[in-house]
Amino acid sequence: MSHGKLREEKDCLNCGHLVEEKYCPNCGQQNIQTRQPFYYLFTHFVEDFTHYDGQFWGTIKNLLFKPGKLTNTYLEGKRQKFVPPVKLYIFISFITFFLFALFPPFDINFEGKGKSKLLPEKNKITEIQKALEETRSKEKLEEKDSIYISKLNAALKDSAKINELQGTFDMSKGMSEDSEFNGFTNRKSYDSAVAKNPSFFDFINTPFAHKYFELKEQGVKKGEILKKLYETSFHNLPKALFIYLPIFALFLWIFHNKKKWWYFDHGIFTLHYFSFLLLNILIFTFLNKLTDVINISFINGIIYFVMTLMVFYSVIYFFIAHYKVYNSHGIVSFIIGTVLFTINFFAFLFLVAGLGVISFLMIH
Repeated sequence: MSHGKLREEKDCLNCGHLVEEKYCPNCGQQNIQTRQPFYYLFTHFVEDFTHYDGQFWGTIKNLLFKPGKLTNTYLEGKRQKFVPPVKLYIFISFITFFLFALFPPFDINFEGKGKSKLLPEKNKITEIQKALEETRSKEKLEEKDSIYISKLNAALKDSAKINELQGTFDMSKGMSEDSEFNGFTNRKSYDSAVAKNPSFFDFINTPFAHKYFELKEQGVKKGEILKKLYETSFHNLPKALFIYLPIFALFLWIFHNKKKWWYFDHGIFTLHYFSFLLLNILIFTFLNKLTDVINISFINGIIYFVMTLMVFYSVIYFFIAHYKVYNSHGIVSFIIGTVLFTINFFAFLFLVAGLGVISFLMIH
């Protein structure tokens, strides 16, 4: 790994102090040439984040397989051995969402879904109607004909319901004229009803309703709406995770001894746990993409088994890390961990739901 060509001059360009060797003893800046070959930019970037002296890879190994180890080491004051928690989280977050932007983890092409089943159902309705007309056109209807007509009518109703349901999920179409939001088919009727009977939740419902009717009037296809909703939600997800970091740490602070544990300590635990989750999600997505490339059922079966273990490990990891960092009694740690995990699970779901609403409102 190149560190850049050293200057012959011994004065530090940053502070002017005398530099005897590579680094300035006063400010720590490396005494290298101000201009370097282009490849130096890339190698310097990689070196900064991966630390080929083993710091980066040792951090990743401990993060994945030794829950709580990084947090304990950092809080003990040993902070040069591993990558700092803030830098680790930012780097893993950047890599995860950068790769997701290049290789989306889910298929976002919703166009045309539902067409293949919709056409056969329409043909079935036509055949039933034709059979009804033929039966009713008989000069004299017998008892078996009446029973047959009843069955055909029932089948016609069922097929109509299925056809309507399939139409709802047909992503190639826009919203129909009679599609409703809270019983209203247009913005004018909705605003009129809200003005007459205002509600406490209007500040949430009204913007959502206006966006719904706006998309309806524009004739935006359902597939396009879902695609834009997915893309907007994905772009907002890093922000949501970043916002939730202090909330997660706050819940930890509430449930632990305030004299022994500072909010700062909980923040370090949170950064390490979220870094693990992001890295786990990245590996999980990579394995999922791998199954699309490998068409060998036996190997894919092994990959799916590993992916299943990773999901369970993500949950168990929190309890192990919590126990090792906070040193509570086993049962007490498990109870507190369960309460914290449950609260955070529903709180994050609430945040994701809010993210979905914001993403919908941002569709244009």
